[in-house]
Amino acid sequence: MIKRLLLTVLFLALALSPCAGAGEPVDEALTAAETWLALVDAGRYGESWSEGAAYFRKAVNQNQWEKALEAVRTPLGKALSRQRLSADFTTSLPGAPDGRYVVIRFQTAFEHKNQSIETVTPMLDPDGIWRVSGYFIK
Repeated sequence: MIKRLLLTVLFLALALSPCAGAGEPVDEALTAAETWLALVDAGRYGESWSEGAAYFRKAVNQNQWEKALEAVRTPLGKALSRQRLSADFTTSLPGAPDGRYVVIRFQTAFEHKNQSIETVTPMLDPDGIWRVSGYFIK
């Protein structure tokens, strides 16, 4: 059930119609994603929920998020390397409200999984700050 919840909540990163992806919004979203990933890498799952986008926090409660990450991320071990593959700006994602999103894909090597693709989707929150609204590991 936890994996299903994680996949349901984090579907934002799966299917999209990418738009042009360069410039200030993408740079700000990248910074937000990297800062947020540092929390996840450190096992600070509760803080990653607190620092997530308002839309994300409404979709999943903190306890559910912590359990989901514990089940999915912890077995992978420490992140050894992470290289950005793409960063695409879009204003529309399936199942999500229209807004400003950047879908970022990283190739990541973990201790116990050499080749992974992490997809992190920051969105511009109503207060004008980019925060992560979706996370998916494949």
